[in-house]
Amino acid sequence: MIEECLAVEFRVTGDDCPLAVATRATGVPVDCEPPQHRDDGNELLRFGAPHSDALAETLDADERIRYLHRAVDGDRDEYRCLSKHPCAVHELTNAGFMAESLSYRDGEERHVGAVVGHDVLRGVLEAAGETVGVRLERVYPLGPESGGSGATRRWDVTPAQEAALRAALDMGYFTVPRGATASDVADELGISKSAFLERLRRGQDGLLRGALR
Repeated sequence: MIEECLAVEFRVTGDDCPLAVATRATGVPVDCEPPQHRDDGNELLRFGAPHSDALAETLDADERIRYLHRAVDGDRDEYRCLSKHPCAVHELTNAGFMAESLSYRDGEERHVGAVVGHDVLRGVLEAAGETVGVRLERVYPLGPESGGSGATRRWDVTPAQEAALRAALDMGYFTVPRGATASDVADELGISKSAFLERLRRGQDGLLRGALR
């Protein structure tokens, strides 16, 4: 039995999958569950994004997307569809990468997941080296203290809360003096100020609870 499990994060650039293209065209961030591959070559996709008609129209116009469904939930949209175009994550998955979450920002992707043992990690890194635009961002041991079943369960933070925290950090919301206001970050995320502050509060709470366990 292999005792070590490693959390891994990849950054992907230059992918021409529908979600990457749509976020590049609209600037709307997308958080996606790992795609499910069908025997007929199609991918089952389930993802969410800030409410945006532009994103919905861009996806609907993409001939590689079929059966697109959008459910509006307040200031956020939840999508389901079929895609004829495989994502770069499949090359990593075939080598042993267990994807937990995918996020898309302005055409770039962030894949978070896990691998079991260093031998599998070497194979995944070889696959990454042969896949255009895939770069290893970080890797660290995933121990019992991480909780849950995967790398994204290391902290009790949802993808939307993580996006709010990252945007706030990148834009200088936490600096003194502040480099951006709550309204600035909310506009960047395409959500209301109150929604941003609520996600920020819940995200910070999840991070602190995870760190203090």
